[in-house]
Amino acid sequence: MENTLKHVYLVGGAVRDKLLNRAAADQDFVVVGETPETMLALGFETVGSDFPVFLHPTTKQEYALARTERKQGRGYKGFTVNASTSVTLEDDLARRDLTINAMAMSADGELIDPFNGQQDLNNKVLRHTSAAFAEDPLRVLRVARFLARFGESFSIHPDTKALMMQIHQQGELAYLTPERVWKETEKALAEPHPELYFKTLYGLGVFPEIDAMSGVPQPKEHHPEGDVYTHTLLVLQRAAQLNFDVETRFAALTHDFGKATSFELNGNLHGHEQRGVAVIKAFCQRLKVPKRFYELAALTSDNHTRCHKIAKLTPKTLHKLLVDKLNAQNKPARFLQFLDACQCDAQGRGPSFIHRPYAQRTLALDLVKQLNKLDKKALVQQAIRQGKSGIAIGKAVREAEIKQLRDYFTEQISKETK
Repeated sequence: MENTLKHVYLVGGAVRDKLLNRAAADQDFVVVGETPETMLALGFETVGSDFPVFLHPTTKQEYALARTERKQGRGYKGFTVNASTSVTLEDDLARRDLTINAMAMSADGELIDPFNGQQDLNNKVLRHTSAAFAEDPLRVLRVARFLARFGESFSIHPDTKALMMQIHQQGELAYLTPERVWKETEKALAEPHPELYFKTLYGLGVFPEIDAMSGVPQPKEHHPEGDVYTHTLLVLQRAAQLNFDVETRFAALTHDFGKATSFELNGNLHGHEQRGVAVIKAFCQRLKVPKRFYELAALTSDNHTRCHKIAKLTPKTLHKLLVDKLNAQNKPARFLQFLDACQCDAQGRGPSFIHRPYAQRTLALDLVKQLNKLDKKALVQQAIRQGKSGIAIGKAVREAEIKQLRDYFTEQISKETK
């Protein structure tokens, strides 16, 4: 099929990753000098409506006609597209965001690199391809995401930083749809260094809840690392270091969202756990964040301090936490995510904390195991035989569960004193 098309090139991230000796998730191709009619006649399937992109009839990989884009409106959709046969490969590469993404490779392995992307890749520099970068506000988030992928060994070129600030000052970021902001953010959370995404976007108005944490003080005996913003990025960094899933990383990011609000209202951090739930809810509603992210984040904000103090809670309070609030027995996977996020909170406080064991996790899991030992069906039947009904049955089950927790602690204390 490629032999029928005269000028086909591998482009973008696939070329970049090949030069980095990394496996590329997708392979995208650009076709030069052809028309949509030719592509369809060769069996390609058309996809998308904004510009001519086709799926290969066999491999289903994307083949796009070489195109240029011209800014016509606000935001990232305000473009007109020219995909005529006169558009050259260099014209197509010039519209791409970064030089490291503006390279192409022919079928015989020849590198086409008109903007010195390979040199920037070797120098670990993220540099915009042309002034047209400023026409698409989504590229600000993409640069931040690439830094989250490659880490602090890479840097953003000063001229590119200036363009990113220009886009912010012109108000273009406000035209990004919530769906696009969340899509880039979710991808960034999954990268090896997600904290760099938010660090790069600090002060640009994309995430005011995160920016608000900067300068909010914390007790030095618990947080020698500094303010809430510093702590939050360390917690997120720890979640990535431990390779926790993206929902847990989001919970790590948002667990202290209530501290800025609490400090503004009271001059202290008291009650930040519960206040954070409302801030998280507003954040998720604004960006249309999926429900599973919100639920875990809200639970983590509300209960992470209780988890840190779990060894000191009474059996009744423990029962309320594990059963009523966290629903640990019925949602074990989410409960594990919650514990992971709490561990990151405890360890994300600087070098002296990072490798400290989080004994609360082991204890929490042991307590749930104790609850799982009870046969609830048998407890209900026993309560019915005793003439109980309705609320009284639930109370009987609850009392048996609390007793199970109390007996466990009594047993542990007995072992420790022997």
